[in-house]
Amino acid sequence: MPGTNLTREEARERAQLLRVDSYEIELDLSGAQEGGTFRSRTLVRFEAAEAASSFIDLVAPAVHEITLNGEALDPAESFADSRIALPGLLQGANELEVVADCAYTNTGEGLHRFVDPVDQQAYLYTQFEVPDARRVFASFEQPDLKATFRFTVRAPEGWTVISNSPTPHPAPQDGVWRFEPTPRISSYITALIVGPYHAVHSTWEGGGRSVDLGIYCRPSLAEHLDADAIFEVTRLGFDWFQEKFDYPYPFAKYDQLFVPEFNAGAMENAGAVTIRDQYVFRSKVTDAAYEVRAETILHELAHMWFGDLVTMEWWNDLWLNESFATFTSIACLAAAPGSRWPHAWTTFANQMKTWAYRQDQLPFRDLDDVRVNFDGITYAKGASVLKQLVAYVGEDAFFSGVQRYFKRHEWGNTRLSDLLGALEETSGRDLTAWSKAWLETAGINVLRPEIETDASGTVTSFAVRQEAPALPAGATGTSTLRPHRVALGGYDLKDGKLVRTHSAELDVTGERTEVAEWAGIPRPAVVLLNDQDLSYAKVRLDPESLETVTAHIGDFAESLPRALCWASAWDMTRDGELAARDYLDLVLSGITEESDIGLVQSLQRQVKLALDLYADPRWRESGLTRWSEAALEQLRAAAPGSDHQLAWVRAFASTARTDEQLALLEGLLDGRESLEGLAVDTELRWALLHRLAVTGRAGEKEIAAELERDATSAGERYAAMSRAARPSEEAKAEAWASVVGSGAGEEAGLPNAVQEAVIGGFLQTDQRELLAPYTAKYFDVVKDIWEQRSHEMAQQIVIGLYPGLQVSQETLDATDAWLEKTQPSPALRRLVTESRAGVERALRAQRADAAAS
Repeated sequence: MPGTNLTREEARERAQLLRVDSYEIELDLSGAQEGGTFRSRTLVRFEAAEAASSFIDLVAPAVHEITLNGEALDPAESFADSRIALPGLLQGANELEVVADCAYTNTGEGLHRFVDPVDQQAYLYTQFEVPDARRVFASFEQPDLKATFRFTVRAPEGWTVISNSPTPHPAPQDGVWRFEPTPRISSYITALIVGPYHAVHSTWEGGGRSVDLGIYCRPSLAEHLDADAIFEVTRLGFDWFQEKFDYPYPFAKYDQLFVPEFNAGAMENAGAVTIRDQYVFRSKVTDAAYEVRAETILHELAHMWFGDLVTMEWWNDLWLNESFATFTSIACLAAAPGSRWPHAWTTFANQMKTWAYRQDQLPFRDLDDVRVNFDGITYAKGASVLKQLVAYVGEDAFFSGVQRYFKRHEWGNTRLSDLLGALEETSGRDLTAWSKAWLETAGINVLRPEIETDASGTVTSFAVRQEAPALPAGATGTSTLRPHRVALGGYDLKDGKLVRTHSAELDVTGERTEVAEWAGIPRPAVVLLNDQDLSYAKVRLDPESLETVTAHIGDFAESLPRALCWASAWDMTRDGELAARDYLDLVLSGITEESDIGLVQSLQRQVKLALDLYADPRWRESGLTRWSEAALEQLRAAAPGSDHQLAWVRAFASTARTDEQLALLEGLLDGRESLEGLAVDTELRWALLHRLAVTGRAGEKEIAAELERDATSAGERYAAMSRAARPSEEAKAEAWASVVGSGAGEEAGLPNAVQEAVIGGFLQTDQRELLAPYTAKYFDVVKDIWEQRSHEMAQQIVIGLYPGLQVSQETLDATDAWLEKTQPSPALRRLVTESRAGVERALRAQRADAAAS
């Protein structure tokens, strides 16, 4: 949005000048059912180090009153863009009161308002990261100006108000909810969730303390809310984190609120975590979905300590919050007694880490633009690097350092150096060089084994070769070799299973590291560098290992080495070192033996992506036909009612192409066909209908009928997606206009979740020719959209509508011409350049696949 930027230097100067004591915030949400605007009154008390001028942040349609130290300021003169100027501050205590009209949004930013089509009731929730508290109340909007917050909220009768402090009980008779002040926290983790929400309550008992737990969702989802399972994971996290962190849970209660149209997975508001309500499963899902939900729950719980109790000083260090929460949530799932997912590091290696590898090979230029940095670097690479740090300093020393960090900096703000300093104290390791190599450089190293054997197959020489590939064009910095703490695994076939027969753990440094202890051992059938997945590096298999893996990948006795081999093969495919058709062969040879449902679903997604983007276009249809036939075969062979059956029906539905296959989808949808144990429930019905819409076998009549069956907000999203997916010029034009329109501001747009659904339906890999004219249209409007829409809405469009399916030199040239002509802002440039990199990668992979033919 124009005029809403805050530079690091401005924030640093303001933090040196001010200490904020408290906010008293009064919001009148009594008209929320009708929408529009709401009255916001903020009273903030703060101290200034000297007599000076400053400013406070606010995004509001109208400001009515500004009173500074008892003197009225003229709003017309003092308020502009997103700031209220504060001239003549007193040295010492100051008091500011601001009365404004703020606006409800439908973008998932600020105070989001949603009307449930089931009961026609409005549901509100706040989302303030990064940084949107200023859309609801006047605030010094930066993480290092912490304060206490006291909320008073007027709400419609029969509604509930939830915030960071415990909800008053019983409900107030006058409709005004008065909360106790919070501890000293940052503005971006304050929260309000308001509406006729359904609630379930419980407690966690531990450490001589009882903490109230709450779970909330809309009443229309209450029948699907598996509260007991959510409480079970929550208590698992409370037990494990309290032990590992050696610090009591820092807030008065812990609520988890499943809210509609949420842009992210969840948000770590202090004591009032908001979570996307797609995690309230309306239909059957595989265990992999429950594992993802559990990781999300634990991730947000970990933030209560790392992020909320102790907070990074500035937004560009928030990556450490996310990295720490991701690492500890996976570690908890893998190690906590009673966890259902002890294989969590396998899931991490095959899913989140591949996301990090993909992101880390993009031309990343804009290190300080936080809003576009919540990505695979923030979550997955950061967690991978922390896992490497744990291996480097030792797990006990790591958690001892974390405990020291929490006690030393409770309720304060820190930098990365504060955490590293505590870890140096507990481990005795100097982390200066480690930090410089791992946290101040970009790109990924590649590790390759160098093995020599004699005539008998005995290893005569073994070394690890480290490479630092050049960074992508446009990226800043230089490639570098890093110190890696890795485990080596040697695997051999025994009784039909690949089992570890040799292992070693060592530091890999420089270009070549000798492993003298492996000289003299029989050459293993598979040599796996980075066994146990300790480090963050791309690992390559030598030819003999790759041959064994291709024939026996399903025979690994353990899931993690199998996942690492799958991940290596996928990365080789993306890099053009393994042809897409050979990757398809590998998956088809091993997926039938894969027991880990998360791995199965990852492989299904990756095969489809490889065929759609990385396969030689002249062979693509043959490959897709082979895949759809294999998916149908596996569907028919899967155990009735199993997770594998559900995964395979969804994989088949996404790729069915022949008349016979599409007729089966129609039959499953209308009940003429059935598969033993398969429940064709609400979510699966939409998946079947969507593919029929994509292929022209279903149209508006069928979509409208399905929406009538599922007259919910989820049904509305699926219907919008299916309408946009229809293979006609009219459908594409209608979808494009509903998202892009005239390029006007955010008020004219669709709600965030519906816009996302339309974009998802618009882009279909089967419809490249139909979509070709939209390349030029995209570049005509994208700059205006970025400048006029809110950040979340603009980013959805910039990434979602980029012509990434048009894999051609012409697309690269059009992108380059636009970049040269437009000179976009750094954040917009980054998003478009990263999308361009995807096309460039696909072109290389397609050439590699063509060469393999």
